[in-house]
Amino acid sequence: MSLIEQAARRLEQLRQAGIAVPDADPALQDVAVRQPEPLLRAPQPPIGGVPTSKAVTLDLEMLAAKGIVTPNAPRSFIADQYRVVKRPLIANAISRGDSAVKHSNLIMVTSALSGEGKSFTSINLAMSIAAELDHTVMLVDADVARPSVLKVLGLDPAPGLLEVLEGKSDLASTLLRTNVDKLTLLPSGTPHPKATELLASDAMGALLDDIATRYSDRIVIFDSPPLLLTTESRVLASHMGQIVVVVHAGRTLQAEVQHALSTIESCPIRMTLLNKARSIGKDSYGYGYGYGYGYGYGYGYGYEDQGVAAAADAKS
Repeated sequence: MSLIEQAARRLEQLRQAGIAVPDADPALQDVAVRQPEPLLRAPQPPIGGVPTSKAVTLDLEMLAAKGIVTPNAPRSFIADQYRVVKRPLIANAISRGDSAVKHSNLIMVTSALSGEGKSFTSINLAMSIAAELDHTVMLVDADVARPSVLKVLGLDPAPGLLEVLEGKSDLASTLLRTNVDKLTLLPSGTPHPKATELLASDAMGALLDDIATRYSDRIVIFDSPPLLLTTESRVLASHMGQIVVVVHAGRTLQAEVQHALSTIESCPIRMTLLNKARSIGKDSYGYGYGYGYGYGYGYGYGYEDQGVAAAADAKS
């Protein structure tokens, strides 16, 4: 009850007790009986409620049949190889002190040309990191010209990165929560004629800073376009702390790999990953190439038709 209402009630009690009380000004009496308007209204929730990420269900049996690492699956050779691949990446991502690299938890997976297995690698790497006890992972489909992550995962196209950069949506409402614990997805979004400019915009820089720093335990994997076929990947590379270049064993020329690596020299940590290496036994090495810079090199292991590889660090 307001102070005015309390005063009006007290006046009425005094009159009923036989105490003469002068009549108040009619205007004041009118004020006394009306409920005063609040000075500030409580903020109203947005229509439809607070934006939240959408939940999606991955068909884990279907993914396992495609050679994708899935949680709770029996231990396999391919899963073991991705454990080898992720270990130096995680170590770099959590490094602190003088050896720390800016945005070290932002990892771009790319290739020199198309068809080398970068999306396969991105998804498997994200799945493997999601199995970690101390880290969460976000998988971003940054191949805005030819997105494939959602298709491989059996999901429908959805708004994503490009809508966020255009200001048409926010990050929270475009993220997809999966039934794989600790794994979220950010689709590429609707193709845009100025995708390169959007990736090079201040909005992209601000978004990546936010993604990199908001959660200390989050590792972000970007499935990027090939380095020699588009300019988007080179723009994206300038924001990354680590880059993994996937190489198709027996097909990609060494000169093409060297050319691709030369376009990302500004990234402090570059790694090569040999995919689809020839199988010579599960306990034996495959074959390698002298790729990369510094002490970088590639070495791989075969796994039937899928092929997996281990990564080698190449710091400048």
